[in-house]
Amino acid sequence: MIRDSEPLVLGIETSCDETGVGIVRGHTLLADTIASSVEQHARFGGVVPEVASRAHLEAMTPTVERALADAGVSLTDVDAFAVTAGPGLPGALMVGVAAAKAYALSLGKPLYGVNHLAAHVCVDQLEHGPLPKPCVALLVSGGHSSLLLVPDVAGDVRPLGSTVDDAAGEAFDKVARVLDLGFPGGPVIDRMAREGDPAAIAFPRGKYSDGTYDFSFSGLKTAVARWVEARERAGEPVPVADVAASFQEAVVDVLTQKALAVCKDNGVRDLLIGGGVAANSRLRALAAERCERAGVRLRVPRPKLCTDNGAMVAALGAELVASGLAPSDLEVPADSSLPVEAVTL
Repeated sequence: MIRDSEPLVLGIETSCDETGVGIVRGHTLLADTIASSVEQHARFGGVVPEVASRAHLEAMTPTVERALADAGVSLTDVDAFAVTAGPGLPGALMVGVAAAKAYALSLGKPLYGVNHLAAHVCVDQLEHGPLPKPCVALLVSGGHSSLLLVPDVAGDVRPLGSTVDDAAGEAFDKVARVLDLGFPGGPVIDRMAREGDPAAIAFPRGKYSDGTYDFSFSGLKTAVARWVEARERAGEPVPVADVAASFQEAVVDVLTQKALAVCKDNGVRDLLIGGGVAANSRLRALAAERCERAGVRLRVPRPKLCTDNGAMVAALGAELVASGLAPSDLEVPADSSLPVEAVTL
């Protein structure tokens, strides 16, 4: 139920290649509007920071206006603004932070500069209600593969593990390039893998049983490339579906094994998975299977809320307002390397 007494928060997300604007009231999502520049990056095989920044500049005002229209509210109805202050691409972040500052200053409303990773955790509240305290969060995207202990998403997020080289989403993009499947790689590998055998090729599981909560996918990516090159040199056809399925299985096997290890070692019974790779169908299925066996409750937002979006930023902004935390200074910077412990600046 929507309570008019709860603050109306508009969130802006520009950490990478998508201009996202979300509007929430409490835990209720009223609008989630996205303008993506992914097609502009596809011919380069990856995100070009300068192209992303220009796309954000062009999309910002129209995207805000669409979100307001979808929510049936006006700018003057907004009680607070939230914006991704980091981590992310520096130029892209600057566009969003500058826009949020302009809106907040012109309307005399509070501004919250928030952490992109904490926002990925908080967005699940829009679908499944308040987060358990504590919970474990597995965040997997093109730039991040992180395991977090979250006693309180508004102020206590503790990193336990991260990638030491390629993030999971980055590995998906690079393997898709090896297989000539285009960019972005995650969705197309997910689709192709459904036609393949995940046990066809025994690709390595980096850092699988090393006693840490860290990830490594660079070796896996290289192993796939060398396997494909060997087939091509021998003049043999490359079974693309089998390669995709076997690679994907190696990634999700490690992700879920490490996530359940964190839950067990910390006595936590709730696991949240977020980030763009959380939209992967095999990751969701394997996580559900392993969580059920381990007696761990699994929370995964619907796929649209897993990828970068303004709704997650607005959700975290609303949580900060509800927690009574002071807003950010209007001189809040864009910090491309913002650590996850800094939920807000």
